[in-house]
Amino acid sequence: MIVFLRSTHKDFVNVELGRQLIRSTGSVGANYREANEAVSKKDFAFKIRIYRKESKESYFWLSAYDCDLELEQKRKILLQEALELFKIFGSMVKKLEKNGL
Repeated sequence: MIVFLRSTHKDFVNVELGRQLIRSTGSVGANYREANEAVSKKDFAFKIRIYRKESKESYFWLSAYDCDLELEQKRKILLQEALELFKIFGSMVKKLEKNGL
């Protein structure tokens, strides 16, 4: 993500979107780590829900990002990755809810 953002043009809108994108993608990684270090099943379920929310938010900010044709392919790949993460963790949340968490 950082490589992608460093290679985009810097106007007011992209700078603000980039800040949001850095925060949400950073939160995805941090919450994934925290979920793996959860102290209980309930804590794990909570962290996975946050992880799912942040991956959805990352998708949103990335989809709003304006880039030239050269970077559009990279953006599409990152969008696909964000969507896949959201689906994976959405599936995990469904399973956790099915098990009463």
